[in-house]
Amino acid sequence: MKRILALSLAAVLATAAPASAADKLTVLLDWFVNPDHAPLVVAKQKGFFEAEGLDVDLIEPADPAMPPKLVAAGQGDIAVSYQPTLHAQINEGMPLKWIGTLVETPLNTLIVLEEGPIKTLADLKGKKIGFSVSGFEDAMLGQMLRSQGLSIEDVELINVNFALSPSLMTGQVDAVIGGYRNFELTQIELEGKKGKAFYPEENGVPIFDELIYVAAKDKTGDPRYVRFLAAVEKATVYLTNHPQDSWEAFIAAYPNLDDELNRRAWGDTLPRFAKRPAALDAGRYQRFAEFLHENKLITSVPPVEDYTAELR
Repeated sequence: MKRILALSLAAVLATAAPASAADKLTVLLDWFVNPDHAPLVVAKQKGFFEAEGLDVDLIEPADPAMPPKLVAAGQGDIAVSYQPTLHAQINEGMPLKWIGTLVETPLNTLIVLEEGPIKTLADLKGKKIGFSVSGFEDAMLGQMLRSQGLSIEDVELINVNFALSPSLMTGQVDAVIGGYRNFELTQIELEGKKGKAFYPEENGVPIFDELIYVAAKDKTGDPRYVRFLAAVEKATVYLTNHPQDSWEAFIAAYPNLDDELNRRAWGDTLPRFAKRPAALDAGRYQRFAEFLHENKLITSVPPVEDYTAELR
């Protein structure tokens, strides 16, 4: 009888064990880990994911263009992506949906050297502007120029192959479009110069979310995603209240990032994280989609609910 009871108890425990184990979740990042991903790293380091019963892997991509495509193909759970990218991929028919926001303001800027000849956007007429990626950056620049009565034809565009700061500091170009306000400006200062930023959302471009979370369209009902966003929200509030402790947790996980550039980027990015990552501003997405359509970057403006999922 004792043997039968022992075997029965062992069977019950074996059956119960998987239910108590943390659920695995794979998050494919948009780039190598950096301060933009602070809420995710803090959630992992400080146990917020664990408290929600999640075991989250943060994966740095070999190709930054691949994470949303991999998630759409079922080869990952969540991808960190960009709002402009989501609109373009929905236009291509990719089965994705927004499920949350990481960085709720643009980070993109147009940057010039403060001591240079460009004091206003109107001064860009006849000047050279460096860029890395055509498409959305062209549209953003075009709208900023139109706000000053100029057009793309009034400037010379030069592809600087992601060498934005060096091309500006060496005088190869007079301005660069696409530099991040929380990185490139500091990078320029650390090199002994001072940059000046013109913000797209202050010069005619509809405001947009810089970094978002996307999932496969047919998997947005996954209950793990609700717990994921709950953990990210708690982590975001924690790092807002305890920035230094959170920074120490961040560099404990990624000691190679403990330098002046990342330390300052940490502080510059902090106010831009979405405090309510699961909250959707449908009007923002509608306005931005209309902007992209007007600039012929997407062929139609679908209903916002077709490519977003507010999780409960």
